[in-house]
Amino acid sequence: MFIYIIKRLLLMIPTLIGVVTLTFFVTQFVPGGPVEQMMTQLRHGQQRSGEGGGGGNAYHGSQGVDPQQIVQIKKQFGFDKPPLTRYLKMLKDYASFDLGQSYYHHQSVWAVIRSKLPVSITLGLWTVVLTYIVSVPLGIAKAVRNGSRFDTATSVMVLTGYAIPGFVFGVLLLMLFGGGTFWQVFPMRGLTSDNFDELSAFGKVLDYLWHIVLPVTASVVGNFAIVTILTKNTFLEEIGRQYVLTARAKGAPKRDVLWKHVLRNAAIPLLTGLPAAFIGAFLNGNLLIETLFSLDGMGQLSYDSVIRRDYPVVLGSLFLFTLIGLVTKLIADVCYVLVDPRIQFNSLDR
Repeated sequence: MFIYIIKRLLLMIPTLIGVVTLTFFVTQFVPGGPVEQMMTQLRHGQQRSGEGGGGGNAYHGSQGVDPQQIVQIKKQFGFDKPPLTRYLKMLKDYASFDLGQSYYHHQSVWAVIRSKLPVSITLGLWTVVLTYIVSVPLGIAKAVRNGSRFDTATSVMVLTGYAIPGFVFGVLLLMLFGGGTFWQVFPMRGLTSDNFDELSAFGKVLDYLWHIVLPVTASVVGNFAIVTILTKNTFLEEIGRQYVLTARAKGAPKRDVLWKHVLRNAAIPLLTGLPAAFIGAFLNGNLLIETLFSLDGMGQLSYDSVIRRDYPVVLGSLFLFTLIGLVTKLIADVCYVLVDPRIQFNSLDR
């Protein structure tokens, strides 16, 4: 196991370098970077004050801007050095987990990310917990009643939820329950009320739960189908195995066979998939949900950073997301082997 873990950790290095390298050179050479944006702002400011020259489009060079200012702007954003020099410095800094300074937040990228992580982690945890609480019992019930009307009806429901994008479902929830068209039941944005600090401890909990209902519902509905179908298929596979038939032939009650024998074996892929499920809920789909409900998390931060060309935050976020994904995959593989001794690390390498 130790050799396998070391091997996987070493393989993470070229993966991280490849992702960061590709992103770095894409961001460095696309038009409309931070230097161009700053010069555009200066030029427009001069035009409004009657000092600037002609118009031109948003990213058309430096006309109307003092050359000395251009030099200062490039130095401010680190663009006074060649791209290769900046790239090598970035790799050196990333090797010590120094993600640099944000262009616009005036603090380190780590500090910016730390301030946004709690919101995204909370949304991801709620999504995973509620998904498993609902989907696992539902999948078991569907396996036991395979082919029944209940099985068909619930399949239609979960697959319909899977087919509707979370963002679209969130818009529907806001229209129905956020005062958009019908009822004003839940708040439209944020995680807390304006008077949150004045509330009692119990009041703060209720206020938080009141705000989290719509975004969590929009995020979780599309995840029911995957876990439900996985649970159902796993249980159906286990129910048909010889040890189940033997236990039933010996007169063991169906409920005991299901919960004491089948559940233990069928739970292996569900348990080992938990880390990946959390990362999927944390990284995927949260951008639009956070934007729609004005949640100040990593999704909103990533979107704002791309729009504002805050390249250190863009690169730092991508580096962190990639690292978390790789580590989570490794943890899932280790958990799979620990839970099921029949699986060997050699088989995971293939």
